[in-house]
Amino acid sequence: MNYRRIGKSGLQLSELSFGSWITFGNQIDQSTSERLMDIAYDHGVNFFDNAEVYASGRSEEVMGDILSRKKWPRDTYTVSSKAFFGAGGKLPTQRGLNRKHLREACDAALHRLRTDYLDLFFCHRPDKQTPMEETVWAMHHLIAQGKILYWGTSEWSAQEIMEAHMVARDHNLIGPVVEQPQYNMLERRKVEVEFAQVYKTVGLGTTIWSPLASGFLTGKYSSGMPADTRLGRKELDWMAARLFTDDNYRRVKDLQALADELGASLPRMAIAWCLMNPNVSTVILGASHPHQLEETITSAEVVPVLTVDVMARIEEILGNKPAHPQY
Repeated sequence: MNYRRIGKSGLQLSELSFGSWITFGNQIDQSTSERLMDIAYDHGVNFFDNAEVYASGRSEEVMGDILSRKKWPRDTYTVSSKAFFGAGGKLPTQRGLNRKHLREACDAALHRLRTDYLDLFFCHRPDKQTPMEETVWAMHHLIAQGKILYWGTSEWSAQEIMEAHMVARDHNLIGPVVEQPQYNMLERRKVEVEFAQVYKTVGLGTTIWSPLASGFLTGKYSSGMPADTRLGRKELDWMAARLFTDDNYRRVKDLQALADELGASLPRMAIAWCLMNPNVSTVILGASHPHQLEETITSAEVVPVLTVDVMARIEEILGNKPAHPQY
């Protein structure tokens, strides 16, 4: 396993990490969850991603129970949570990025994950109802209290990230070091274009999610909707609507042919493609079956095969390279 620094921080995360969105406490049972974490840890994964909203907090409970029983040394792994959506409550004080919810969400995550501190704590979405100053101060205080070590954002715009850094600079506070955006062969603009200047100015790290476009880039949807799959779930209708297009089906077909030619599976090639981006700090893998993770956890082995010529062929197949603005 290779390790990469998170932005300008000194923290190094495994370039492949493991997340529990959709699966833990929801789609799979406890024994399968534990087997998946064993596979990840045994392959050198040192970052486990979670959030308060995943299975309304149950995901963190499952992961916390596993970590407690495994008794892996705490200095051998990092764990995260995210706050914004809440863990099921609908009252205005039970969600958002206000000081009250961030404090209570952090305490709840610590309790569910059975840990004394979070290595990473993400603001899961921007909050238009809370002043940026309040959010930055709240995260700084959580660091000062020893409850979190680093904080970051998820699905924020470059402008919002830079605003947070301006507040932090003006008040000598600790700003965000990492963003968690969606990034894959079919979702590229934010990571490749929008954040281009942010990498240079504040050294933004990225923990990318959905490298396989929720399984679409595995090719398993090419012949219809299989039973019990991620994109068949009601809460992901919005993602399925964006992915199930004639152009994307054509891309997957041609990518599969190229992967076959290279002697690599399509999922491994798609994840290796993400690793080729130097601004990707870690690729968060997800799985509902052990055999899936056993395959994707070895994706870095495909990186040497992605030569300049092969990357050019992939680019030709995708035909979706986002354009950089002309200054």
